[in-house]
Amino acid sequence: MGTGLNGRQILELLARLPARVWLQVALGVIGFIVLAVLGFALIAGVAAVALLAIFAFKAKAWLQGLLGARETGGPPARRSTKVIDVSYEIVERRDDDRR
Repeated sequence: MGTGLNGRQILELLARLPARVWLQVALGVIGFIVLAVLGFALIAGVAAVALLAIFAFKAKAWLQGLLGARETGGPPARRSTKVIDVSYEIVERRDDDRR
């Protein structure tokens, strides 16, 4: 048979640990909880700032569209003022081999 530890033996073993070990474990658990909360708060804060920035840009564009002059549809304005005249000739192709 194996000599495994039962629940009572584990509790007795833990009770024999010195107070220094218990303090280190308690401080470690508290530190872990603090870091987890701060990490979550940091992630949530960055997400909130990003959402506020997106909403600010969207609100700015919406207000400019609402208060600004409305553009009519159509082709975009030409950037080049260079005009080229092209002459072309339509050539009709005929097959002389038709019978």
